[in-house]
Amino acid sequence: MSEFKPNQKIPCVYMRGGTSKALFFNDEDLPQDEAERDQVILSAFGSPDGRQIDGMGGANTSTSKVAIIKKSDRSDADVDYTFGQVDIFHPVVGKTMNCGNISSAVGPYAIDEGMVEVTEPVTKVRIFNTNTQKVIVEEVPVKDGRFMSEGDFSIDGVPGTASRVILKFVSPQGAASGKLLPTGNVKDIIEIDGKTYEFSFVDAANPVIFVHPEDFGVTGTEIPSEFNALPDCAEICRKLEIIRGTGAVILGFAKDLEDARINSQTLPKLAFVTRPVDYTAGSGKKIPAEEVDVVGRLFSMNMKMIDAYMGTGAICTVTAANTPGTIVNEIVTKGDINKTSEHIRIGHPWGIMDAYADIEENPDGTHTVVSGGLDRTARRIMEGYVYVRR
Repeated sequence: MSEFKPNQKIPCVYMRGGTSKALFFNDEDLPQDEAERDQVILSAFGSPDGRQIDGMGGANTSTSKVAIIKKSDRSDADVDYTFGQVDIFHPVVGKTMNCGNISSAVGPYAIDEGMVEVTEPVTKVRIFNTNTQKVIVEEVPVKDGRFMSEGDFSIDGVPGTASRVILKFVSPQGAASGKLLPTGNVKDIIEIDGKTYEFSFVDAANPVIFVHPEDFGVTGTEIPSEFNALPDCAEICRKLEIIRGTGAVILGFAKDLEDARINSQTLPKLAFVTRPVDYTAGSGKKIPAEEVDVVGRLFSMNMKMIDAYMGTGAICTVTAANTPGTIVNEIVTKGDINKTSEHIRIGHPWGIMDAYADIEENPDGTHTVVSGGLDRTARRIMEGYVYVRR
């Protein structure tokens, strides 16, 4: 696209990946100047505006996402994929993170757009995520040369069934910081208003700061509507944002807490994690304690608890579960911190999410998470043009 014209139409595809939705663009259809590209994307979504009424955004973070795809020149990848988290309230397209749910739709998109060679019944698509500089390998069901979206596999948070898309995040550690533990510690302490709070800061697929919900006077089993209705919700979120913002400063994404609040909302993420207990999901489904290994609640931009669980958050959680001494590890292993967990079940606000780890034992008896895995579903919802304003 050589010139940005008023009310210009741009080819795009609207896709669901896991429990999220995004506008997918071919890189060559967007301006190559980054600032101009961001303006096009913001216009396509109708941001900034709380309702995103003049664009394709759905007024929540799970539906305000963009994926930009092109054929890759790398020997280890078929396509390059850049993710963007489109801020609803500010004119910002966050590019410091990846989205695991949207990643699950990248392989299907690339197949249907003719970007990769197709093999039936399953095509393996190697994806280079430019945000984290990491490779994701996807196994995508194919029929008659196109992505086969129909099947009998289901995930909590998405109605009905679909085909299973298998993702492996290769060497997920250090996606943002270059280190598994950005602070060098499995646990850290921060003081806020005279009280100390314990956290584990783990960087895998995306960096996540894990905290104890009990420290903030909540159980960690609340669904977003219940959490938002708490009388002290704003005060809890203020403290959580201090912890999250401190992480942004540690990562070098912000110079101070105020800068983190305004300009580094995408990363790091923050999560409540607690031991398995019975709770009721937002769908009304009863989640028995014995069916999960950890109960988790992830927060997205502007400290909003999300309705399900982020795919990259799940990869970080299973990696943390296999990192001796972290808060997640102690919960999953029930104190046996040297135990490995190839498969964990995360209880989230809408049900249960499975996450997998390929673990390699090192000569010194320690172990390394070689890759993290997810099973997701995806679907092409719309293809056509989006009209963008100057």
